[in-house]
Amino acid sequence: MYTDVLRFITKRRSIRRFTGDSVDRQLLVTALKAAMAAPSAMNTQPWQFLVVTEAEAVKAICAAHPYAGFGERAGAVILPFGKKEGYAWFDQDMAAATENLLLALANLGLGATWCGMPENLQAGVRALAPIPDDNAFFALIPIGIPDEDVVERTQYDDGRVHWETYVG
Repeated sequence: MYTDVLRFITKRRSIRRFTGDSVDRQLLVTALKAAMAAPSAMNTQPWQFLVVTEAEAVKAICAAHPYAGFGERAGAVILPFGKKEGYAWFDQDMAAATENLLLALANLGLGATWCGMPENLQAGVRALAPIPDDNAFFALIPIGIPDEDVVERTQYDDGRVHWETYVG
């Protein structure tokens, strides 16, 4: 049982090479259901998700982000977004939903990488994938059929675990 849980989580790896094949819509819907099962402060659920599957749009959106060019052969891109202004728990809620999304994608046999979307990286993506002005992108996630092999692993380090009290 414990190994099943750990295996589910360690399947999630950052995948940056894709076959260029399309991604089944039902797999994306399943992953989005997992994302929306995430906890959020006071059940606010600030998330929305822009899903882009048209190949030329995926390529252009990935090229508009300085660290997502590798996603040009992805079969889809998901852009989590929402109203950040005035909501103190936006980043925590969106991170929980994004991690759920990534775990689901990996366990559905898809590859993905979480590319952050701080304010200074949003303009180019917004030009191609407009969202309401009072919303902010949280991430850009290229998704596709993996074209690379990765080894499941944990980065557990016993030296970073402190039982009962911190001893430095």
